Amino acid sequence: MSDGLFPSGSADDREPLTLSAAESYLATTAFDTGRPGFVGAEVEWLLARRDDPVAHVPGELSQAVLAGVDGGLTKGTLRHGRISLEAGGAIKVTSPPSPGIDSCLGRMSVDLDEVRRAVHQYGLRPVGSALEPWRRVRRTVDNPRYAAMETFFDRRGPAGRWMMCATSSVQVCVDAGLPYSGWLGCRRRWVLAHAIGPVLVAAFANSPVRHGRPTGWKSTRQAIWQQLDSGRVRPVSAGEPGEAWARYALAADVMCIRSTAGPWFVPRGLSFRDWITTASPRRPTWSDLRYHLTTLFPPVRPRGYLELRMIDGQAGDDWAVAVAVTAGLFGDDRAAEQAFEATERLRATGPDASPGNCWQRAARDGLGDPELAAAALDCFVSAYAALARLNVSRDVRDRVATFIERYVSQRRCPADDVLDGVRV
Repeated sequence: MSDGLFPSGSADDREPLTLSAAESYLATTAFDTGRPGFVGAEVEWLLARRDDPVAHVPGELSQAVLAGVDGGLTKGTLRHGRISLEAGGAIKVTSPPSPGIDSCLGRMSVDLDEVRRAVHQYGLRPVGSALEPWRRVRRTVDNPRYAAMETFFDRRGPAGRWMMCATSSVQVCVDAGLPYSGWLGCRRRWVLAHAIGPVLVAAFANSPVRHGRPTGWKSTRQAIWQQLDSGRVRPVSAGEPGEAWARYALAADVMCIRSTAGPWFVPRGLSFRDWITTASPRRPTWSDLRYHLTTLFPPVRPRGYLELRMIDGQAGDDWAVAVAVTAGLFGDDRAAEQAFEATERLRATGPDASPGNCWQRAARDGLGDPELAAAALDCFVSAYAALARLNVSRDVRDRVATFIERYVSQRRCPADDVLDGVRV
């Protein structure tokens, strides 16, 4: 959603940032209780040349696509949402928060059609995978944030550059809930988001090939995320959501310290908690804290609403299925309860992204994993029924039904189609 990281009126940078104030701010602002029923989405497209899909796409060409959208808008605005470039030149389209599934999908479709026309105008096309399948990793967008991210992740190996420059996702945003119990309540929605996360990884896995060869993972994109700095990409631990998020955010290492002159400083092993307590290399501000939150990438990220970040980028219009299924499970009490029950056995494997758990199994095996396949079928059928109860359009429900018939009921995911083509 493009309405800001947290609600307006938060802490003033002129006030000192203390540890207790930061803890309170994080615990109370990450889960906004406004706008129930609102849905948002982000759709990323890797780009390739239509005449030569293996050829490098220069950064100037990606920039030209942005300039060509709607006659050359320069502020990243579309008819409804916003457009931006990722580090490797991928296009990201972000919807506004919308009152319901149909509204969100309709607005995003209009914006994506506009972007698709600009992409085609410059001889490009979206890549139908969540991972660059042929080309080498190359950062084409030069700005201080991406340069600092590259430095930070390079200290841990090559996975960071792959994540930044060669992956794409569909992100679904739902409201954080209301301050009471039940499936509309904040606590249970937070738990539900983590419960269905591995199911969404497995069902929409769409990145099995790198350098033209199968990687052994249905979602190599998710496998790459699991290789990054665990303090900023692992799931947030269980417990009271606000307190758990505050602990997570303050324990994570500072990725960069911004500067108006020269490259941004990339410290080593400095948690934000330590930065507050030591006030070195300078005293952090409230703005620094808010910026730090934009560098944290757990699979479920609280931003006033809940942002589900675990879904692979999809070919064609299947991004709409991912949004509809996810929002349907959150928008209907009966479906939420059924999804929670369907994922019970998966939750028993543990909440963290450690070897052998359901997050890793989902990325490696997709719906080839029997437990994930059974849970996915239950979740998708529940979501389909919820869409009818929510009066979502027949067209959207038909898309979901087609996805269930083609993939979920067959214990397949989009990655299996890609692998079928590679093996031929």
